[in-house]
Amino acid sequence: MSSKNMKGNLNFIYWPSGVLTFVWGYTGLEKLIQFRDSRRAFLNQPMPNELEEILAFAIPGVELLLALLLLFSASRWWGYLGSILLLAIFITYVGLIWVGAFPRVPCSCAGVLESLSWAEHFYFNLLLIGIAVLGLRLEECGSGGADWE
Repeated sequence: MSSKNMKGNLNFIYWPSGVLTFVWGYTGLEKLIQFRDSRRAFLNQPMPNELEEILAFAIPGVELLLALLLLFSASRWWGYLGSILLLAIFITYVGLIWVGAFPRVPCSCAGVLESLSWAEHFYFNLLLIGIAVLGLRLEECGSGGADWE
């Protein structure tokens, strides 16, 4: 295989983890940088206050952990699996909001994601789930490659 084809294959293998690492790193860091506003948004969610308080700390931490897991080949599979699970929770919540299951619909997303409609949130998360599933399949096929350097 020529080095040009090899480089193209490596780019294809790594782009799912690159996209998800960026998304999780961006959203996790943004929630920590703007923690007071992020926590206030979590405390305005339609769920018990004790759970909201835990989520205000846990969600940014999990997002950053997923970003780290996706960086290294030894942990990338877990990063993809965790991404799929967290996105499934997010998309379920967004779907329930979209169909009017909750009396109020605050957004605790970070940065530019706050400006998305609930339908756009739903489809964006669905796209990210697709990217994570693709990445997981690439890992399971043994195409994960070496750590990013």
